[in-house]
Formats: sequence, C-alpha cells, structure tokens
Amino acid sequence: MSDSAPLLQMQDVVAGYSDSDLVLNHVTLEAAPGKVTAVLGPNGSGKSTSLRVLYGFLSPREGRILLDGSDITETSPQERLELGISLLPQGRSTFPEMTVEENLELGGWLWRHDRARLRRAVEDTFERYPKLADLRKRHAGSLSGGQQRILEIARTLILDPSVLLIDEPSVGLAPVLVNEVYQDLEALKDDGRTILLVDQNVQAAAHLADYIYTLAYGKNDVHGDTEAFEGQLGDVIRSWLRI
Repeated sequence: MSDSAPLLQMQDVVAGYSDSDLVLNHVTLEAAPGKVTAVLGPNGSGKSTSLRVLYGFLSPREGRILLDGSDITETSPQERLELGISLLPQGRSTFPEMTVEENLELGGWLWRHDRARLRRAVEDTFERYPKLADLRKRHAGSLSGGQQRILEIARTLILDPSVLLIDEPSVGLAPVLVNEVYQDLEALKDDGRTILLVDQNVQAAAHLADYIYTLAYGKNDVHGDTEAFEGQLGDVIRSWLRI
C-alpha cells in the first residue's frame, strides 16, 4: 500500500445479504489519504458489496471498518456521512422532478438547519462546476446522462467529505461522456481527495488509480501499486473471463 497510514480500512470482512448468502469472504481493502484506490473484478466478485459495507448499508458478520484508525463498524450511514464519508451509488440517483439546485441542496441535508452554510456550499459547487450553474433551474431529469453523473458527483462534494466511495461512475454512459466523468475524477484526485473507486471500465479506472485491488469469488485476489499492473491488465481480465 502507500507509505502513509490508510484513511479508510476494511479488515478481514465477511458479509452477505442473507444467512445462506456469502458475498465477501474475509476481504481486506485500504484507501490511502489523498490517493485513488480502485477495486476491480468480474461481475459478482463483491466490488459494490464492499462499498455498501464501507458506507454502512450492509453490516459485516465478521471483520471491522476503520476510519483514520477508529472503529466505525457499528455506525450508521448517516453517522459515516457526518464523519466525512460520502457515497456515489451505481446508476442514476438524481431526483428528476427537482432542479439541479434542489438536488445539490439535498446533498447538504445535514446542514438543512444552517441555511447560510448550505447556500455557501451550493454556490461554491456552482463555482467549481460552471456548466451546472448554467443549468441550475433545469429539472435534473432533462439533463443528459453525462450531465446527471456530474451533478451526482457534485452533490457528493457538498459536505466536503474526506473520503469518496464511487460505484460504477461510467455505467450506461457513451465513451465521450465517460471521458468527461473521468476528467472530473482526475480533478478531484489533483485536489488531494481520498477516493475508493469501483468500475467495470478497467482501463479508465486503472489509469486514474494509484493502487489497485482485484477481487474474485468474493475474496482478495491480487493487489499492488498501479505500476505493478502495467502490461498485465489484459491477462487479469482474461483470467476473469475464465471464472
């Protein structure tokens, strides 16, 4: 991993959605501060489930979740949001009948009783995303897929989280829109954000990442600095196709 202590850790986690369903089998992941960590693997390998456990949507049967060294395994998603963990879920998550501005305000729900603070956060977001500022009164459902994805990313930043969990940011997007989304993720990386990323777009995710984990059958497979995977991604993907 990185020389710096990990900011977010999943330690030896076992988890599933029912007593007879085991999705994660002693999985360990670490996200270093200010770095992008990608979790890659074939469908059904446990990537998105890992994010759900990290965010608190799914409780582990065994193992721990640590944030900056503190055990947060038993904390709720809202508490984790308050602690600085934000999740961009897979698929569309905008509210189509609400405006761009209203969607951003929902991202700052924790600050709903401090309207001045929330207003500053929304305006700061529009400064960062001037294209969204031009669309602030448009209903989110009228935006293109790429615009909606950027809105979703912007909404996760309203509370200025220390960790971003991002699940399949390129799903359902045309290649040109994937490039736009990854350019924005690159800018977040340049800002020093800590990002843990899951995506089926292996090439794009690997290009962005500083460190890569791969999962197979719900277990850790291989992992290492991105440089260690150079020239090997094709072989890794072919191995998934044989699973």
